[in-house]
Amino acid sequence: MVFRILCLCVVLLSGAAVASEAKLLRADYQSTVDGLNRQYFVYLPQGYDQKSAKKWPVLLFLHGNGERGNGLDELDFTMVHGPLYEAWVQKRDLPFIMIVPQLQMFDMRKLPYIANRSKADIPKRLADGVPPRPVMFPSDKAIAPAKAVADISKVPVLLPNGWEKAEQDLLDMIATVQKNYNTDTKRLYISGISYGGFGTWYMASKHPELFAAAAPVVAWGHPDLMPPIAKAKLPLWVIAAGRDSAINKDNIYPGIETLRQLGHTNVRFSMLEQAEHDAWRQVYEGWDIYGWLLGQGK
Repeated sequence: MVFRILCLCVVLLSGAAVASEAKLLRADYQSTVDGLNRQYFVYLPQGYDQKSAKKWPVLLFLHGNGERGNGLDELDFTMVHGPLYEAWVQKRDLPFIMIVPQLQMFDMRKLPYIANRSKADIPKRLADGVPPRPVMFPSDKAIAPAKAVADISKVPVLLPNGWEKAEQDLLDMIATVQKNYNTDTKRLYISGISYGGFGTWYMASKHPELFAAAAPVVAWGHPDLMPPIAKAKLPLWVIAAGRDSAINKDNIYPGIETLRQLGHTNVRFSMLEQAEHDAWRQVYEGWDIYGWLLGQGK
């Protein structure tokens, strides 16, 4: 009996040793935006095996305005927030292949929160353990209900110089990853924060048939973007912050109401009333958003 138990332990330990570790790769591409050579991250989760028949869901994550860069030595800024931070820096076992690109700077480099950023701010994956999580933004704003927005027709559909400019690059990245890795094409998801949330709305509206679900975080979707999303019945989870000082939370409601009027019922809407603009920390730190995404398929 003792011999059998020892043999079993050896088998289990051997199996654990064979299980592949998570990997963070850099993929090269030539951008259609400016013709320059750039890179994007491809995260392969723990257990991914190129020789296996197992197909993995894919998550395209679009960062916020403060993480823009040249796609080369500045690419690591995309690890500051979001699911890649959770998976790579916090070493969480998130079962997605992730595509994490970096948006071009355009004319944003002089913004104070970009001009004053430092590579020392980029979180590092530790050899042992994980770093402490940053504290969420403090706020002295009152927790107050949203105000009704009577007319949003004069509000621009998108913010300037956003992810829509990199639309073809994003489509090419998706196609490349789906071709080169073991991906489940029926479970391609998109999520993004702030500027990346607006990009999520845009990509969901332009290519609703491509994605199995979309989760824009702290970004409103203009009513003009909603008809294709509603027609495709694309599953949505929209998450906003009640004390957001970067975007007007009131503008989130008209788009959600437009979806309702168009008969789209597969929509979750969460307003984290206590949170500031970095509500994404709470969102991606938990499991709910990942579990919901994994439950969606075409």
